[in-house]
Amino acid sequence: MIRKEILAIDLMHEGDRDICPNCGKHSLKFYDIGDMECNNKNCLYAEDAEFNEYKKGGKIKMNKKQLINFEKKIVKQWENAEIPYPIHFSGGNEDELIEIFKDIKKEDYVFSTHRGHYHFLLKGGTEKELEKIIKRGDSMHLFSKKLNFLTSSIVSGCVAIAVGVAWALKRKESKQKVWCFVGDGTEDEGHFYEAVKYIDGHDLPCTFIVEDNDRSVDTPKIERYGTAVMVWNKDYVKKYFYEPTFPHVGTGKFVNFKNGGSGGM
Repeated sequence: MIRKEILAIDLMHEGDRDICPNCGKHSLKFYDIGDMECNNKNCLYAEDAEFNEYKKGGKIKMNKKQLINFEKKIVKQWENAEIPYPIHFSGGNEDELIEIFKDIKKEDYVFSTHRGHYHFLLKGGTEKELEKIIKRGDSMHLFSKKLNFLTSSIVSGCVAIAVGVAWALKRKESKQKVWCFVGDGTEDEGHFYEAVKYIDGHDLPCTFIVEDNDRSVDTPKIERYGTAVMVWNKDYVKKYFYEPTFPHVGTGKFVNFKNGGSGGM
């Protein structure tokens, strides 16, 4: 059982019993920070049978259509003002990610970014679990100890953590590996350069995946560093380019959260 005060933002308390923030019943059980299930089978937070199969050794496979359809579902809810939180939607890189995740094992560690919906689903998270997390306002803060999955919405916020985990795995002589996804904005950071140099110099089991959509918030690379191009050791840094489906945050539509839906600017 974790310290319940950590989950104070998500939970209401009455004595020693925990009230589900969705259905209002005293029915929650806990696993890790952010990981909780409701005993009410009709609740959004109900036990996820699909994920339980994954825990037993199965593998959840998401194809391109499923990824896109899930994101469309969340887009509709956001534009209808049902999710009053900022969301950085995924899109345009389904093929690249599906190929990359063929090499990522269930026991490996994955570090993601503020735009991590696809990463979470491809790592083994279920649509139901992810929707639950998004609806409580944690789209940018996806975490699951069950999946060895962690994100940071801070630019380059996970790179040093990824290096530390890789170092620990090497010392333990573990067969596990670390995969750290970053954007091209992180590629500009000296923090990233130091992390790559360290895993290269110490031959750590860590691979950085640079997802280049030519955008640091809304600023393209040419306006940031001109025509400069960094060349990385391909054993430790892999990079792909894609055209994003959505803007930096939101969908490009004005949503009137006060009155409940899309409207004119």
